[in-house]
Amino acid sequence: MSGIMQKIQERLQSYRVPGYYKKYDYRWTMVIDLDKCNGCQACVVACYAENNLQTVGKDNCGIARNMSWIRIEKYYEGEYPDIKVKFIPIMCQHCDKAPCEIGCPVFATYHNQDGLNTQVYNRCVGTFTCATYCPYDVRRFNWFTYKRDKPLDQQYNPDVTVREMGVMEKGTFCIQRIRAAKDKAKDEKRPIKDGDVTPACVQACPTGAMTFGDLYDPNSRVAKLAKDPRRFYLLEEKNCGPNVIYLKRVMKDGSKA
Repeated sequence: MSGIMQKIQERLQSYRVPGYYKKYDYRWTMVIDLDKCNGCQACVVACYAENNLQTVGKDNCGIARNMSWIRIEKYYEGEYPDIKVKFIPIMCQHCDKAPCEIGCPVFATYHNQDGLNTQVYNRCVGTFTCATYCPYDVRRFNWFTYKRDKPLDQQYNPDVTVREMGVMEKGTFCIQRIRAAKDKAKDEKRPIKDGDVTPACVQACPTGAMTFGDLYDPNSRVAKLAKDPRRFYLLEEKNCGPNVIYLKRVMKDGSKA
């Protein structure tokens, strides 16, 4: 039995090593143009509806128990009366070198062949380790088993599980839509084309600030936007290797911020 346990430990350790996967099948990436984002939060509402997120109410939000997978951070620059209001959407960055993967004691979060940082909910024991290790503060904990009164329970998306009390959760780039696109492409015996996968947040964005696609595809919109000189990563100094790219705003005087 000790020999089997040793092999299991070696296998788990190999998964935790950054760069274990020498090449992903896809490299799903999100590009967000901050010059187009007006902070309307349509992406937040769409994410709630698509991924069966629970609305916890004002009191729980007041003690940091909100469940949103995407949040719009509003911040100010300058001094009164010359104050500039800016917005930045923040979600799971799907880091290549994800700290949450290293910290999880039960291997509930790992990197898959699509280049995504995924979460196995029925393996999670709610230790908060992943949330503690994450520098972006995008992990959420289910303090209760939230339920919707009838007929609102019919709003649940049948393609997504309804998480229960005691598990950590985070954004997934709408992995259910990615899988549906992969299955359709497999049935049609072709690779996934650019535009086949559209996460709910990208679909709902009225200004087209969000773009999603495969970074490995040189002809994809994401790959072209990733070469924009305005590009930057959030907390790049942490060296997490995020798969979310932001494009700086262009101010009236031509400067970038």
